[in-house]
Amino acid sequence: MASRIAAPSLQQLIRGERSMIKMSDENAMMKQIYATHTPDGREVDVKPLFQLVEDILSRSSPAVDPLFLTAQTRVETWDDKTQQASFIAMLEALSFTIDRVACEITYKSSSGEDAHATTVSIFNQLASFPWEAKLVITLAAFALSYGEFWLLAQIYSSNQLAKSVATLKQVPVILEHSASLKPRFDALNNLIRAMTDVTKCIIEFKGLPSVYISHDAAPLVTAMAHIPTAVYWTIRAVIACASQISNLSSLGHEHALMSSTNETWELSTLAHKIKNILDLLNKQLALCYQYIEEKKNLETYQMLLNLLEGVQIDNMKILKALIYAKEDLQPLLDGSTKRRVNLDVLRRKNVLLLISSLDFPRDELSILEQIYNESRVHASRMDYDIVWIPIVDRFAQWTDSLQNQFETLQATMPWYSVYSPSLIEKPVIRFIREVWHFRNKPILVVLDPQGKVVSPNAIHMMWIWGSTAFPFTSLREEALWREETWKLELLVDGIDPTILSWIKEGKYIYLYGGTDMEWIRKFTTTARAIASTARIPLEMVYVGKSTKREQVRKCTTAITAEKLSYCWQDLAMVWFFWTRLESMMFSKIQLGSTVDVDPMLREIKKLLSYDKEGGWAVLSKGSFVFVNGHSSSVLPTFNEYDAWKEYVPSKGFDIACYDYHNNLRPEVRPCCRFEFSSTVGRIPDTMKCPECLRNMEKYMSFLCCHDESTFNALI
Repeated sequence: MASRIAAPSLQQLIRGERSMIKMSDENAMMKQIYATHTPDGREVDVKPLFQLVEDILSRSSPAVDPLFLTAQTRVETWDDKTQQASFIAMLEALSFTIDRVACEITYKSSSGEDAHATTVSIFNQLASFPWEAKLVITLAAFALSYGEFWLLAQIYSSNQLAKSVATLKQVPVILEHSASLKPRFDALNNLIRAMTDVTKCIIEFKGLPSVYISHDAAPLVTAMAHIPTAVYWTIRAVIACASQISNLSSLGHEHALMSSTNETWELSTLAHKIKNILDLLNKQLALCYQYIEEKKNLETYQMLLNLLEGVQIDNMKILKALIYAKEDLQPLLDGSTKRRVNLDVLRRKNVLLLISSLDFPRDELSILEQIYNESRVHASRMDYDIVWIPIVDRFAQWTDSLQNQFETLQATMPWYSVYSPSLIEKPVIRFIREVWHFRNKPILVVLDPQGKVVSPNAIHMMWIWGSTAFPFTSLREEALWREETWKLELLVDGIDPTILSWIKEGKYIYLYGGTDMEWIRKFTTTARAIASTARIPLEMVYVGKSTKREQVRKCTTAITAEKLSYCWQDLAMVWFFWTRLESMMFSKIQLGSTVDVDPMLREIKKLLSYDKEGGWAVLSKGSFVFVNGHSSSVLPTFNEYDAWKEYVPSKGFDIACYDYHNNLRPEVRPCCRFEFSSTVGRIPDTMKCPECLRNMEKYMSFLCCHDESTFNALI
């Protein structure tokens, strides 16, 4: 009997191979499939049905497959949902259709009909359903017979009824030869896995939120064009799988062993084709999710803009939008207690958002911590809190090293900080960069108790005036500048009390800098000689240079050893001097000042420019600064003392020196130059020269001072 049946089955295999060759023109084939598609507009929620089908297929595996374990676990927790009325109603509505398709598959796969013809027949039965429903219904129909076969295999040894039915289907005999049939079973499992994966992917397309991605969105249009093909080949694969089970049950293990190689090849070929289709769909699905994320990010970004433009009752909306909007966790770490807290601790307070990367300079952090701790002593009249918002590259891999760097930095902060950088979403980072001009250098955005931005960057106020600048608004910044004049206290206030005592004593004080030791020796020696001749009390202070910190350290050592002048031994004081000076310039620029109308800004820019071009000196008598000059003009002024000393008795040393210095030929003075790091947020589009007031030319430059890390290790 077996031999009589075996021959037609081999002919069937040959016919099947020829059929696949005949249908090589996939375009013509798909036109035939499209012609069967006449949906009636019904919406079918196939997701719960697919979960049930996936559970059946995964538990029907002839061997426990680790790849299915997650599906099994998930569906086990879903049992309660199957009892829901809506799901039962859906099953009742589809049960007749599922049974019809199951009969079609069983009959035609056992009768040897062409696989493509069977597939077209199923498409005709399911003509009124959408593509994903056609696929899930067909899988459900297959799961009935496939699940029954393996259910018998699993329980026939312990259930007499199952044993009798299994015997009729030759299940025990087939299982006895399971080792020989293993390649075929593996190919079957591999194909079923591909079928479920592609079905899951197609269902996922159906579930994409239409509010963020419309049907005419490019990635979705491309995917929809390929889904009919995916559905066709998956249903075609269902027919192939059903044929395998039918052959095993009806023809017995002997025929199964004879045709195992050919059958395995057919299953593997289909699995390969479906996986290729799945790869294409997964790529489009990833593009769809990227499209959706961009839409959501744009929505969040616009929401932030609207929040800042609107009027709020308190600061909670803007803080939640910036940091974390949900209520499922505490997003802040309290630096004083090292405990996590909710955003409510900031409600209706002045909040300073300290925004930085993980590369937060230790100098800045130390000075900021000192200012903050001093303000806590007067917390009753300086009611503000700082919140650190760490900005990291969301596209970079988050490593243990970065996590340790973040935690180490966070642990040093006495104020609040965002618990994890991952809480800060991409649109928030975009907003911070584009609207608040963050470029990795720390900024301090100030929100008032209603969440209104009252200063786009108060870090400059912090460096210049400390907590005196409270409440750190732009109006307060303008008021503080109105109280200032170009005097020595402005340059050294809060840095060195020794200089402040000299100012009170009315001494002549020379601040000077640069790293040219030859010029330093000439300047200090000449200045002391003239001071002795003019009988004026003189003190000199070396304040280094804004860059080349290792060279500054060497110069400080040499100046101290040679007793040329007073020096700041703590290089952090040198850093703070230049940081405050730069902050003065940025603060003025932020408020809209220009050198042609603001004499103080002009002097600040001169000094910063001189620092880029060698040595310089600021000469003062007490508070009064009478010379702010470059080495190329200050030293010649002293060398030519005999030319102006006759005016000292009548004008005074300071005015006589000022007049002579200002009358030197313009060509003696160097070019003015400013360098703005790309990490600085607000870089002016144009600048006027502080010497000649003409518009300066703009250049692109690259700079590396090499010794920054050395300096950080020393302080």
